[in-house]
Amino acid sequence: MITIIGAGLGGLTLARVLHVHGVPATVYEAEASPDARAQGGMLDIHDDTGQPALEAAGLTTEFRALVLEGRQAMRILDAGGAVLYEEADDGTGGRPEVQRGELRQVLLDALPPGTVRWGHKVTGVRALGDGRHEVSFADGTSVTTTMLVGADGAWSRVRPLLSAATPAYIGRTYVETYLHDADTRHPEAAEAVGGGSMLALAPGKGIQAHREKGDTLHTYVALTEPRAWFDDVDPARVAGEFVGWAPELTALITDSDTEPVVRLLHSLPVGHRWDPVPGVTLLGDAAHLAAPNGEGANLAMLDGAELGQALAAGGEAAIAGYEEAMFARGARAAAEGNQLHEHLFGDDTPHGLVDAFVTGQPV
Repeated sequence: MITIIGAGLGGLTLARVLHVHGVPATVYEAEASPDARAQGGMLDIHDDTGQPALEAAGLTTEFRALVLEGRQAMRILDAGGAVLYEEADDGTGGRPEVQRGELRQVLLDALPPGTVRWGHKVTGVRALGDGRHEVSFADGTSVTTTMLVGADGAWSRVRPLLSAATPAYIGRTYVETYLHDADTRHPEAAEAVGGGSMLALAPGKGIQAHREKGDTLHTYVALTEPRAWFDDVDPARVAGEFVGWAPELTALITDSDTEPVVRLLHSLPVGHRWDPVPGVTLLGDAAHLAAPNGEGANLAMLDGAELGQALAAGGEAAIAGYEEAMFARGARAAAEGNQLHEHLFGDDTPHGLVDAFVTGQPV
């Protein structure tokens, strides 16, 4: 039996691909149920990573049914609300948007009943020798496995079996807010965001928002500040960092229908890797956590799909091959993500970012 820790998109994709190949697996998840918490906002599913992963999982049709039309539109504004750059969604883009929670549910529904064991918080993992590992849970139970996969995110409990690396704060944080019924209740902010995503940027900070299902606006306010700055966050304090900005932009903060959610951003070293260890491996953020760049969920799903295919093929050599490919794409994505953050929040933003889009430079 293959044991997967974590029922995020990567772990569930792995379980599904294994199921497609007739290989049994069990997923252990700390959350009490699929509905224990909100699953985040929209995801753009890339045609070279997330989409092939879903194809390997046999779920392309179900994925396509979730796509929100028009959400690939994008605009860049200055602090005064003027549009500096805009791309329409003509339906030909390779990164259609879906709601993360809906995609997760598609993966859950595609697994045999009982595959995911909810309410199993890992408290310890230890090697037993000969590729066997014991996983202990907070409820006092444990499981022994001959193949353990850490799909348990940034603060993975499985990673220490392979690597001493730990995530480090990158010096930047996102503060999330939501405006519901925005077209009716917040029309100016809704107009500023448009039909897809909006970036309003300045060196070291920015207001980034996108239109989710219906007319909900989900905003990520980026601030480059020490961790301690975020110990006491309220909308007025966050908005105080944007004095003089257009009111339709700051309304995305001050008019929030939810309490602000602080997301301290961490990353593992670029190029994080380990020597092969029999009976254990990692995928997704557990393996290659990076600054947010639109790649995280996509890479986790591709990791899950390719690892599932490797495990179905059998043998340590297949797993080592998976790891080498995963190391390479994780390092590449992390380096590109750091470059993206420089475009977004560096000294020449937003005009440097606009120039990159206009001239076709990679961002």
